[in-house]
Amino acid sequence: RTSRRLLEEEVARRPEWGATLTAINTAEEMDREDDELSRADVILCPSRFVLDSLPDWVRSSKSLVVAQFGSPGSGVASEGSKIERGGKLRVLFAGSMSQRKGLGDLFAAMRRLERTDIELVVMGSPLASMEFYRRECPGFIHEPTRPHSEVLRLMRACDVIALPSIVEGRALVMQEAMSQGLPILVTANTGGEDLVEPGVTGFLVPFRSPEMIADRLAWFADHRAETRAMGEAARAKAASYTWAEYGATIVAAIEKHLAPWRLGAELASRP
Repeated sequence: RTSRRLLEEEVARRPEWGATLTAINTAEEMDREDDELSRADVILCPSRFVLDSLPDWVRSSKSLVVAQFGSPGSGVASEGSKIERGGKLRVLFAGSMSQRKGLGDLFAAMRRLERTDIELVVMGSPLASMEFYRRECPGFIHEPTRPHSEVLRLMRACDVIALPSIVEGRALVMQEAMSQGLPILVTANTGGEDLVEPGVTGFLVPFRSPEMIADRLAWFADHRAETRAMGEAARAKAASYTWAEYGATIVAAIEKHLAPWRLGAELASRP
């Protein structure tokens, strides 16, 4: 229901991007999800943003756990990497080319900047005509989708990842980019607020805020040494999120819920 509300607001706010908003939940889907929530004993959320989106009746009656995704292995600097290259700041957007992920706001930020030393790379599948995207931001570089190893290679050829999403459960692409040495520029609505140590691993900006996106991109462009250092801090931060910890958090939540039942069964079985 939170997702539907936010996306319906986006249709009104940026109607030209309406064709890209293809994931608005129907009433039937929301009713089914309410039924699933009512039947659940333990609810696992990939982020605090998801947990906070749950209805009050769920948060007051269910066992809720945030289990954050693990990160891929750390990347290594490739030959002629961004660290030695200099030149334009390469800003990466990776994901479906939708306003759900805030691409319209990122394009608006680039128009505000009008800087020749910042280059926007967009990797993803178009949800509208390429002519539409070119009208919104003429100078961006489009990269098609590719195998995961090649996605990581592209990340290593960029300097910063920007994902100013309107609504996400938790965008794993943030940790993927961090693992390859990119600081992040994201909204809390990506589900990745915990990944941001402001000025250390990246920056958090309000959602629906092209002016703040532009301000932070300008900062990255004007502070190259600090940006590189933030990339290394982001790499270390990503490495602290493991799939083993993710699994252990889920197992612990289920074990905690089952403990009273097991105790009851044990007591009932005693003579």
